[in-house]
Amino acid sequence: MACHQCDLVQQIPPVPDRAAARCPRCEAVLFRTRVNTIDRTLAWTIASLVLYCVAVSFPFLTLNISGIERQTSLLTGIVEIYQQGLVWVAILVLVTCVVVPFMQMMGLLYVFLPLKFGQSFELSKLVFRLFQHMQPWSMMEVFMLSILVALVKLSDMAMIIPGLAVFAFALLIFSLAFAVSSVDPHQVWAHLDDRR
Repeated sequence: MACHQCDLVQQIPPVPDRAAARCPRCEAVLFRTRVNTIDRTLAWTIASLVLYCVAVSFPFLTLNISGIERQTSLLTGIVEIYQQGLVWVAILVLVTCVVVPFMQMMGLLYVFLPLKFGQSFELSKLVFRLFQHMQPWSMMEVFMLSILVALVKLSDMAMIIPGLAVFAFALLIFSLAFAVSSVDPHQVWAHLDDRR
């Protein structure tokens, strides 16, 4: 590992739990180990997957305009954006709010479930590398903010009833953030290297 302060390349020995690895030259902290990251990551990922299924399956919003009710879900909202001619916006919302979060959860399960039992799959290193590159592409919080802005602007014209999916989506943002933040990349790479 190269020190991010002085660029000294060094071999890092196993670091005990709740300890930090420091550079021998400049004393900069290279990384800190965390405890029980595999179990925490799995728990948050499974919770995120349940919330994701609810957010995609159930009604997102119900609009009541002059007694006429219209329900929309996350996926039908994307289809309506597409039908209005905003193809790139629909693709962007689909990728950042539906596809990337699902791929992140599946990637975490693919890597961490076998690690829980002391194993690893053949493609675990590739999947974990892809997971690390996908992190900036999950933008569910931006989508949630745009929904809140739309709710405020449309509240004068129609009665808007938030569905179960809105609450599941809001909780999904937090649970997936907790799952991603509980990942200890150094520990994962150490486990994956030990399995080879």
